[in-house]
Amino acid sequence: MKGFSDLNINGNTPVRVQPESDEWGTKRVPSVSQKKRARALVFVATIISATAVGLAMKFFFDILMLG
Repeated sequence: MKGFSDLNINGNTPVRVQPESDEWGTKRVPSVSQKKRARALVFVATIISATAVGLAMKFFFDILMLG
């Protein structure tokens, strides 16, 4: 998966310097699985939206051309 960014917010930092679950409010940081789900949802929503726009354009084009 070279095309995607690294979803691990800690990167290569040592464990001793990574924030614990309470420290710095990291409880509200989404997990890696939530980020992956959101990425997939955005992809699917984009495809559905593009398809809907294309179908609407075809519908109105047919109305204009066929009368």
